[in-house]
Amino acid sequence: MGLDRINPASLAPATGFSHAVTATGGRLVLLAGQTALDGAGNVVGATLPAQFGTALGNLLTALAAAGGTPGDLARVTVYATDVAGYRAHAPELGRIWRRLAGRDYPAMAVIGVVRLWDEQALVELDGIAVLP
Repeated sequence: MGLDRINPASLAPATGFSHAVTATGGRLVLLAGQTALDGAGNVVGATLPAQFGTALGNLLTALAAAGGTPGDLARVTVYATDVAGYRAHAPELGRIWRRLAGRDYPAMAVIGVVRLWDEQALVELDGIAVLP
């Protein structure tokens, strides 16, 4: 099983994501959207970076429960209620990503949304992983 991250030189530099990821072999894991919910179902964190860290942690917890690691992520979609705020916090969000998930970036997209299921949620992440 393997994931190959592909970043063609003719495209803009991939910073914090990969342009394409190929997967061979393995088991596909589809990860539901995760927000900054704690174990009791309450949104925690008043800032986008705080909520991003919790949401990413929740996504990685679900992945680990399926037997995966951050390096198995092939695709992650980020839904943000404030894309301009997301861009403004990008350096800090990148540090949070690297601390929790490392430097093997999946194919990613950030999509602006009006709101999420829980009104207090500022960000949600879902993903696809390929396990050996």
